[in-house]
Amino acid sequence: MMPPSVALHVREIQSIAAVPRVLETVATMTGLGFVCIAHVTATSWTTCAVHDKLGFGLQPGDPLDVTTTICEEVRETRQPVIIDNVRDSERYRDHHTPRLYGFQSYFSIPIFRPDGLYFGTLCGLDPAPAKLSDGATVSALTLFAELISRQLESERWLKETRSELLSERETAELREQFIAVLGHDLRTPLSAILTGAELLKRRSTDPATDKVVERMRSSAMRMAGLVDNVVDFTRGRMGSGLALELGHSADVHLMLDQVVDELRGVYPDRAIESGIARGIALRCDPQRLGQLLSNLLKNALVHGDSAQPIHVNARVDGPSFVLDVSNAGPDLAPAIIDQLFKPYWRATSRAGDEGLGLGLYIVDQIARGHDGAIGVTSQDGHVTFTFSMPAV
Repeated sequence: MMPPSVALHVREIQSIAAVPRVLETVATMTGLGFVCIAHVTATSWTTCAVHDKLGFGLQPGDPLDVTTTICEEVRETRQPVIIDNVRDSERYRDHHTPRLYGFQSYFSIPIFRPDGLYFGTLCGLDPAPAKLSDGATVSALTLFAELISRQLESERWLKETRSELLSERETAELREQFIAVLGHDLRTPLSAILTGAELLKRRSTDPATDKVVERMRSSAMRMAGLVDNVVDFTRGRMGSGLALELGHSADVHLMLDQVVDELRGVYPDRAIESGIARGIALRCDPQRLGQLLSNLLKNALVHGDSAQPIHVNARVDGPSFVLDVSNAGPDLAPAIIDQLFKPYWRATSRAGDEGLGLGLYIVDQIARGHDGAIGVTSQDGHVTFTFSMPAV
């Protein structure tokens, strides 16, 4: 039984569709009855492909004792050996190999992989003399050896590409499963928790219970936001990109107002001052703009001064729609601003308010999806995030 490594080399040559035609062409061109491709190492000689009109008896995978071959010499010197007539050769007339295998004409051309590693030889023999050493024949044999070398590299590249495609397909399937888990299996229980919290809140007459229920509701909404961000990140970075449903919307302000009202309910102790203009009409995805505002507001609530109000403004300013969210807090260094929209990057926040660091990354992706941009200014104790996009 062939060692696995040797069997691999045999399969490599056998997988090259052009090899039988190459061997047949070489046999016809040289007039030799036996032509083969062999994998040769310091300790082994193995037939990989063969064209045999002499009944020599070798089949792909069959070995020879490498010490009985001239191919061993070719491997050591990395130079071809070409013999027109053993009887006329001072070097090979008394050599044991021609006597052992009964040939008079012989060639062995080294085959190298493209990286220079030695693979084996293209070799042939015949019991009758043949004119092999003329320049045209030697050039043709060398060209065929180079062709086999390049085919080996092409087959290797094709195998790796197929493996990568298979890996990509498996990754895509895992990605879709991951998104399904986040999008359904986690959202469903979160929805049940939120519904239960709302029901308990309506029925409760105990202030202490109200606080617990409100904390449950706030935590569940925060978890739902984290799930949304992870799903969007996964789709954006591993799949089909952030999904947008662009269309004309004549009441964008209603979506923005809803976001502000929801976060006022989640953070009843924080002041959010809204200056959202009426009648904002845009070609946009209103749900995504609402998500953008929600993420910016959550960021301000987490990192801003809790004693100072957060300001939200939205308006059409000439050819642009402009939305900004401003909060009081320490000035941000330029090095921090440069990192804000990178995924999984988080600035220092209050204990218990740490997120995944995806909120602002999603903001940036939504902005780009609307042919817009998001920027940050930080000075005099105020941090302002400004989103702008074409208003027409």
